[in-house]
Amino acid sequence: MVQAARSGKQNIAEASAASGTSKEFELKLTSVARASLEELLIDYRDFLRIKKLTEWDKNSSYVKRLRELNQASPATYETFRKGIENPDPAICANVIIGLIKVTTYLLDRQLQALEKEFLKHGGLRERMSRARIATRTSKN
Repeated sequence: MVQAARSGKQNIAEASAASGTSKEFELKLTSVARASLEELLIDYRDFLRIKKLTEWDKNSSYVKRLRELNQASPATYETFRKGIENPDPAICANVIIGLIKVTTYLLDRQLQALEKEFLKHGGLRERMSRARIATRTSKN
């Protein structure tokens, strides 16, 4: 679980760093981050199942409160500390599941935007090829 969480975080950071030079690499790293967080979500659901604890329904008051907190500006670790560090493992796991779901939703939106941008403008290689062709054409 620690590896999946760390991989998700690190790949988001690396994708961001790559964004200026390679949309293709940014897209790949963002996809890896998304997959790592999906793995982490499955692990937390397994934890709940093994401990015979319940995952909160999307319409529960707890999930509604998480949504409110997510919209707090800025939502930081401190915003969720009471839930994440709660001594009740059901609360802790469910809060983390909620945060994973929000993160994967945002990554899905990021992936859609990256794919659209990549299809429209291509990656670094395509832009460099267009620039070379334009330079050759302008010299002739």
